[in-house]
Amino acid sequence: MKKNNLFIVIVGCGRLGYQLADNLSRHNHSVVIVDREESAFNKLSDDFSGFRIEGDASQISVLKQANMHKADVVIAATHEDNRNLMIAQIAQKIFKVPHAIARIYDPNREKTFDRLGIKTICPTKIAANKFLNAILKRNTEYDDGE
Repeated sequence: MKKNNLFIVIVGCGRLGYQLADNLSRHNHSVVIVDREESAFNKLSDDFSGFRIEGDASQISVLKQANMHKADVVIAATHEDNRNLMIAQIAQKIFKVPHAIARIYDPNREKTFDRLGIKTICPTKIAANKFLNAILKRNTEYDDGE
């Protein structure tokens, strides 16, 4: 992943997906964002320069339309852990994407995803750690940079 400009496919245009898409687009990366609901794309900023694809990312035809075979990175950011796992696996196994990252909500699933070679980010675990740090360090200034 040493290229300056990456080709990134994001599945899920919810709060996380649209923010990632906007920020990555602003940093001159090529971004394709996929969502089942056309109205989800309304959250994207006016300066988003990537592509929007309405469709079900569990269908290979939709992923082909997103040019997943060209992707440097795939981010599965839907609200469903199993769907994110499936999308990340398809990206790695079928489309040979070098970096697939799945958002998961259930920290207990992290080991399963890891055994399958899927990198995960778990907002539940991150938030729990932030709260613990805030409580344990309550006598010092709370540091949000991690």
